[in-house]
Amino acid sequence: MPYLRNQNESPRKEYGCKWKAESTCSKLAITGDEDYMAKSVPEVKSHLRARRAAVIASLLLLLTVLSASSAQAQTRLIVRDSLGLPGIKLTCLLTGCKVATGLGDPNGQLFLVTFPPLLNPVTALLKISLQTGILDVEVDQTVNSIPAYADSDPGYLTDEKPTQYYGATVWHGYLAQPGNQLVRTAQTQGRFNVTGAGTTVAVIDTGVDPNNPVLQSVLVNGYDFTTNTSGGSEMSDVQVKPNLSQAQVATLSQRTVAVLDQRTVAVLDGPAYADFGHGTMTAGIVHLVAPQAKIMPLKAFASDGTAYDSDILRAIYYAVSHNANVMNMSFDYTSYSAELATAIKYANSHGVLTVASAGNDGKYTMVYPGGLPGVIDVASTSNTDVQSTFTNYGAPPVFMAAPGEGIVTTYPWGTYAAGWGTSFSTPFVAGTAALMLGANANCPVWSVPIGLANADYIGNLNLGFGRLDTYQALQTCHLL
Repeated sequence: MPYLRNQNESPRKEYGCKWKAESTCSKLAITGDEDYMAKSVPEVKSHLRARRAAVIASLLLLLTVLSASSAQAQTRLIVRDSLGLPGIKLTCLLTGCKVATGLGDPNGQLFLVTFPPLLNPVTALLKISLQTGILDVEVDQTVNSIPAYADSDPGYLTDEKPTQYYGATVWHGYLAQPGNQLVRTAQTQGRFNVTGAGTTVAVIDTGVDPNNPVLQSVLVNGYDFTTNTSGGSEMSDVQVKPNLSQAQVATLSQRTVAVLDQRTVAVLDGPAYADFGHGTMTAGIVHLVAPQAKIMPLKAFASDGTAYDSDILRAIYYAVSHNANVMNMSFDYTSYSAELATAIKYANSHGVLTVASAGNDGKYTMVYPGGLPGVIDVASTSNTDVQSTFTNYGAPPVFMAAPGEGIVTTYPWGTYAAGWGTSFSTPFVAGTAALMLGANANCPVWSVPIGLANADYIGNLNLGFGRLDTYQALQTCHLL
């Protein structure tokens, strides 16, 4: 990609710069600013009206597609109002909407509003976009998980030999699995005396089992944005009590291989619970790498693997305001969200490392938040360092890869499961970031991406800097 120079002679990329300092990378600009500044007041007003009309036209085009299938559903819009709560209340008084909740942005300008089901979504958006103080409006899109389907169950899943691991008794297969060996977790912990102590990793997911014997001691209070309750547990999503004395290996919804009894499998093996346990699994991988890092469970996803954009935004702002150091986001949007980009930029500006999955479409494509500036976008590799067939790829947006096939991790009720997908690659990287930021490593935030980039190059340019190597990441940090 060509490099140009700014007026101050510092180098910058022409476009597409994802990792950058503000002074060294340009942004796309609209030409004609000089002419615009020279316009008279009436001309400026006319220009602004034309721009607003163009924006509204683009939004109408988007919503026309949505309205056909959503005509009978309540219209949910994310609205940014420069006048804050009084302004959005007045807007709703004039347009017939209802302020559902604030979304936690520090300026108090971002809200979820709803319109009654009888109102066409296009009409709703048009009405609210024209009100005084409205800066931005977008549909509260539903985020759907894209699964990677389970392969044959790995033999190490049933290696149940009790093993002590930082104050908890775990299955030996959890520690000795190939993916964990590849990234050299134990070697890194021993050589650099690092455990992630002193850091907090926010896990935005389906919630975490608060009574899991492996995770219980490292959990801090989180939040359930799907029910607006404190805690962040996923256990209220299903009413079943397994009999683990009769547990055996079983495949759930073709996505996860878990050690469970047949009665529980029968309950969970359906679309309503397709992603149940996902948050406990991703948290378990963070803990595997950084066993003394605190984990903040932020439940934005239901057990079926769906979430509202608004709940994810609330979770991001919550993580920042509650002093998370790292954010694990094992999900992806297929459509760009301006407010998601704003929230991620806010998190990064407050020193939060953001790590996200590249997605499981098996394509050279960009998804979000992985494709946003400052986010470490993680693809998946096999236990033999081959690009996974399901992973999205291409650098950019992919920053690096980590093992994501047959990853053994914690599961609700104190049992274990194996997962496939970039969802399980991502927490390997988030856990490594916690190791780098924690006690005895004390890497500055700015050095973490540089350390992670010192990955194991496995001969595949589509996977960015290569496959994660925790040892090289810590070593690099100490050399900077």
